[in-house]
Amino acid sequence: MCGLLAETFIMEDVEQQLAALRKRIAHIDRKFGRKYGRNSARPPAPPATRVVPRHSGQFIEELLSGEVVRTSRGKHFETERFWEPHRRHGSWGIGDLALLPNDLLCALSDGSIAAAPPASWAFLDTETTGLRAAYAFLIGIGWMDAGGFRLRQFFLRDESEEASALARMAEHLSRFEVLITYNGRAYDQPLLENRLRAMRIPAEPLRRLRHLDILAGARRLWKLRLASCRLMDLEYRILGVERHGDLPGAMIPYYYFDYLRSRQAMSLVPIFHHNAMDILSLACLTAVVSAAFHAPEKVACRHGEDLIGLARWLLRAAKRAEALAVFRRAVEVGLPDELLFRTLWDIAVLEKKLGRVEEARAAFRDLTGSRNPYRDRAVEALGRIDRRLAKTMRP
Repeated sequence: MCGLLAETFIMEDVEQQLAALRKRIAHIDRKFGRKYGRNSARPPAPPATRVVPRHSGQFIEELLSGEVVRTSRGKHFETERFWEPHRRHGSWGIGDLALLPNDLLCALSDGSIAAAPPASWAFLDTETTGLRAAYAFLIGIGWMDAGGFRLRQFFLRDESEEASALARMAEHLSRFEVLITYNGRAYDQPLLENRLRAMRIPAEPLRRLRHLDILAGARRLWKLRLASCRLMDLEYRILGVERHGDLPGAMIPYYYFDYLRSRQAMSLVPIFHHNAMDILSLACLTAVVSAAFHAPEKVACRHGEDLIGLARWLLRAAKRAEALAVFRRAVEVGLPDELLFRTLWDIAVLEKKLGRVEEARAAFRDLTGSRNPYRDRAVEALGRIDRRLAKTMRP
């Protein structure tokens, strides 16, 4: 009997709880029914937050050593690399860069960079979207540091990070005196200045730098011998560096746009490597090109065509004696016929302008001894010299 009473009491308690629950549900239904209407849809559920696991390959900071930098203009990603002094980049030793003389850039810059220690040179290269409204999504700046070579790269994980990256780049450049680029005078510098103005960031740290574009000097030296003076071609032909698995420059914008769509940062790693190799090669080629113009009498060259390019630059700079010496070295090294006869003519003319009559007569006479495009002109020049000498010898 007691068990039956206990069971009845429990059942009554459950019924009471169920009744209370139904009453509570009805109250909630009346409340939201009035708000949304009896037949209206329920309020939309909040969107689910997609949790991306770490080490997913979607974050560049997971794939490269670096940090997300926060500035007053937002945030962006930065990474740094360092090449120790004992390492080499092709035929050039990294440690040799820090030992370059302070006046190395003077001749190549036509005297505008009379003296600047190598530690004050900033080597800059950008990777851009390649469109009419282009912006630089990766900016690399290299410099000599602690006997080695250091590189800092400023990266936009999204277009909204441009102002932050540009502000940091301008701040970083304020420590240098010289800006060195490869075709940067026509492209990189104007692009960055325009973007700085668009972001309302002072461009003075970039404008105040004395700018040396190595492309002009490279073309003077190597255009007679090499079909292309692109940076990567010179890197291979002059420095002996062969890249493996490198990303073609024309494909870089597509890889970046693919990253913006997919948010898979793994595709960005080759772009960072490409930019790093460009800047390291730029630094080494700066040393090679500048050394040739700095001390042409000491330049070690196995190709007569390269010496001709150097001699012609010396001639335009009104350095006749130096040009004559380099022209003669080019003939000794060896030249194809189309350059040989032109060079012999240049030598004869220079000898005459320097007042070395006998040397000029000998040079013109060499040109008259075989069929060549300058033979008739050499005969006329030789005749004028002989007539002038005959007049001076009359009593």
